[in-house]
Amino acid sequence: MSLVGLVLVSHSRRLAEGLAELAAQMAPDVPIEAAGGLPGGELGTDFESVADALDRADRGAGVVLLYDIGSAQMTAELAVEALDDPSRAYVADAPFVEGTVAAAVAAQGGADLDSVALTASSAAADAEWPLADPGFGTEDESGGATDSGFAAATESPWPLAQPANTAQSANTAQSPAATPPPETPTGEQTATSESEASAPAPEAWSIPAPEVTPALTSLSTHAQETDMLAAELELRNDVGLHARPAALLARCVAGLTARVTVRFGDRQADAGSVLALLGLGAGSGDRIEVRAAGPDAAEALRRLTELADRGFED
Repeated sequence: MSLVGLVLVSHSRRLAEGLAELAAQMAPDVPIEAAGGLPGGELGTDFESVADALDRADRGAGVVLLYDIGSAQMTAELAVEALDDPSRAYVADAPFVEGTVAAAVAAQGGADLDSVALTASSAAADAEWPLADPGFGTEDESGGATDSGFAAATESPWPLAQPANTAQSANTAQSPAATPPPETPTGEQTATSESEASAPAPEAWSIPAPEVTPALTSLSTHAQETDMLAAELELRNDVGLHARPAALLARCVAGLTARVTVRFGDRQADAGSVLALLGLGAGSGDRIEVRAAGPDAAEALRRLTELADRGFED
């Protein structure tokens, strides 16, 4: 399968090449081309260099171009406009370093051109810490558990980023809470009785627990939290959740129909976001809690448990 390629457009050759080297550590199969500086080594951007890099990076799935400052954006856009089919490439408005890292991991996971570009553009938001709780096991004003986390998990498979064309459908979807109750034949609206409102929820469907391996220190299911699976994993590698282990963790959950989060202390991160995982600050010997909900929740925990047992391949 062809993967989306990346072109890094910078005024500095060393900056572009260094960032390409960093991203390649997290996404070894992704075509990443550096297009930095002028042909003579001076600072600047060169159209021919960018166009050549764009051609090398395109393996059939398209290319996302990222840039540092100023004229680099214009040079990247001109190179895309010069293509026979400009739809094969996209210039992402994203932070150069964070956007490149996020896009590389998304591309490594098999995301399409739209998704990789959207992931890059969303990188600035992912880098803002502390991170908000995605909604697992949250409580409403009355103290009851909500199901927002599970709803998010079951609405769509778990990509690293949603394609851009899904934004409109998400905004126009009607909330169940906004739907009026059905009318009776006399025109009166039916009401839920107090006994019905206070009745216990039906027994939740069960998800088989993953195989417990040495790195898995605890595993639990919470029926009142929409059958969420939770596991505590020990970081046995030397430096904890640094860049490459975080990228491996994100790639493990790519493509699964599950909502997966990682908690360390009072911070929680989307397991599909390398930048958010880095923001947790979890080091060697620390224990992280992984939570998952959705049809592939057990598979997500199985994969992450095996990854932890291998020491994140460090």
